[in-house]
Amino acid sequence: MSNDPLHGKTLEMILVNLVEFYGWEKLGTLIRINCFTDNPSISSSLKFLRKTDWARKKVEDLYLKTNN
Repeated sequence: MSNDPLHGKTLEMILVNLVEFYGWEKLGTLIRINCFTDNPSISSSLKFLRKTDWARKKVEDLYLKTNN
C-alpha cells in the first residue's frame, strides 16, 4: 500500500473535487493563477497545471488540506 495520499488520484479528479467544493471564484482567491480566474475551465486549467510544477503543487496541497 502506498503512503502517498494522492496515490490513485488523477490531477483531473483533484481539480474537479476542488471546483465542486470551492467553486472557481473561491479557488481563484486561494490559488492566484489566471486559469482559475480568467474564463476558467477544467481542460484549460489541466493544460496549465500539467506544465507548471509550482501551481500543481499548490493544487495538490490544497486538495490534501481540504480532504483531511
